[in-house]
Amino acid sequence: MRYRRFGRTGWEVSEIGYGLWGMGGWTGSDDEESLRALDRALASGCNFFDTAWAYGGGKSEQLLGQAIRKRGRTRVRPLVIATKIPPKNMRWPGRAEYPVSDTYPPAHIREYTEKSLANLGVDTIDLQQFHVWSDSWASDEAWQRAVDDLKRDGLIRAFGISVNRWEATNVLKALESGLVDSVQVVYNVFDQAPEDELFPYCQQHDIAIIARVPFDEGSLTGTLSADSKWPEGDFRNLYFNKEHLTATLAHVDRLRPLVPDGMDLPELALRFILEHPAVSTTIPGMRRPRHVERNLAASDGSRLPPRLADALKAHRWDRVPNATP
Repeated sequence: MRYRRFGRTGWEVSEIGYGLWGMGGWTGSDDEESLRALDRALASGCNFFDTAWAYGGGKSEQLLGQAIRKRGRTRVRPLVIATKIPPKNMRWPGRAEYPVSDTYPPAHIREYTEKSLANLGVDTIDLQQFHVWSDSWASDEAWQRAVDDLKRDGLIRAFGISVNRWEATNVLKALESGLVDSVQVVYNVFDQAPEDELFPYCQQHDIAIIARVPFDEGSLTGTLSADSKWPEGDFRNLYFNKEHLTATLAHVDRLRPLVPDGMDLPELALRFILEHPAVSTTIPGMRRPRHVERNLAASDGSRLPPRLADALKAHRWDRVPNATP
């Protein structure tokens, strides 16, 4: 496992982190298998874990806390635990028409930080994040004071924002506050827009980047088909509606010829992300030990051949915000 500096926090984090949404919010998850996967990641040197209260109403936080208590946090590189506060109105994504008093009022920020602390079984959260965002809220002093208070009171060590899908620049005003230590953004072979403005800004100001959705909710694993369906209530039924699934499969088919011999599509997807120096860590969702082993193996320091890296740039797919969930 290789490690990267997490912006101005100075933390050394595994460049392949762990996303916990699947084990808390997707159908087909098994808690015991999830715990085995977490244990495998901890044993293999993964030290960055990203969860959220919204992943099962605290369920994934509780699973992570259980896994950590079994292994302990003390190691050569300390564990970094990141979670997220849901908006008070529980509506995704964040929109400018929602007043900040309905999304992140101070009492709500404190309440859900305390809930996450209890779920995780820790005294301090390393990285607390807002789970949705609109830059229309950036100048509000109430959330800024609330975040400062969390840091001053020792409840969190750093603060970040998770930005809306396909809205990579809808956070730049918030970054000007100087309070934001990290940005979590969708970045993968298809979603390359963060490279345009967000990545350069964060590099200039030493703000960490968490690349989420490295497999485009599963399309870049190469396992989807025109007949793919999920149980009722699963997010993927919304994301991969018929029109979007058809378009996605066409993009995946055009990408397949670039996968080198001895490599599969998920490995290529991860290695593409790790090519960018602005990325501090990427957080594939992993619910099974074999997923952990496969994904963490991509952190071996090997670079993509320059011609392949350049060819992948041509697979950028600029989608319209809110065109699909």
